Amino acid sequence: MSGQSRSNVVDLVHGRWVTGLARNREEVRESQALRYRVFALEMGATLHSPIPGLDHDAFDPYCRHLVVRDRMTQRVVACTRILEGWQATRAGGFYSAGEFRLDPLLSLPGRKLEIGRTCVDANYRGGAVLAMLWSGLAAFVHRHRYDYLLGCASVAAHDNGVAVRSLMAQMRDRHMTSDMLRVVPHQPVPGDGPLPLEPAPTPPLLRAYLALGAKICGEPCLDPDFQVADLLLLLDIRELSMPYARHFLPFAERRRGIAA
Repeated sequence: MSGQSRSNVVDLVHGRWVTGLARNREEVRESQALRYRVFALEMGATLHSPIPGLDHDAFDPYCRHLVVRDRMTQRVVACTRILEGWQATRAGGFYSAGEFRLDPLLSLPGRKLEIGRTCVDANYRGGAVLAMLWSGLAAFVHRHRYDYLLGCASVAAHDNGVAVRSLMAQMRDRHMTSDMLRVVPHQPVPGDGPLPLEPAPTPPLLRAYLALGAKICGEPCLDPDFQVADLLLLLDIRELSMPYARHFLPFAERRRGIAA
């Protein structure tokens, strides 16, 4: 949470990047400002934030905020927020419960956490920054012995759902959970009809989830405020794809220590 002391957080450092948990209110606000720039100004999302210039919602006080900072400029260039299961109980549930019926996933034994509001500054999307963010997340998951990670990956829905339907047509055979773990969207993506001959490209965050071994938990949910369709993914830590993890999360392998 935002009140962590500096001595209670260990950063991961690689080259010009450093990733770690936000230590105070000011660092949390830096991540919320980045979210505002990406989601509101770049993507055109409608945010219901009470604070101008920040993406802030009722879940933020219950989350830990993981950031990547450029050591040369001291700017926060990537972030995600972590909602642990015990904090989700206090918050009234996981954020994704507002989009999906999560009953099959909530019944799974073991410790769960959810990540959300993941974004990278438009000037830093070459791959290294996202790798650093995943490294920090891997360190947190390892240290706190979580069993499952939940998270949404978004697909632009400006085209009446054509892109996400095209993606789902590609994913259904190889990347879905078992039927027992399927969730139901509260607002399914509308539309039918023919799909384009050229497959829709896979967004980077969804590609990263799938490469780590995450599975799509069912049909997408339309998010009108963000003008996207959200796919809910489940990563069973025991089934983490280690060859990809070693490539994509090299820093977490060397130093696992993002503290509570």
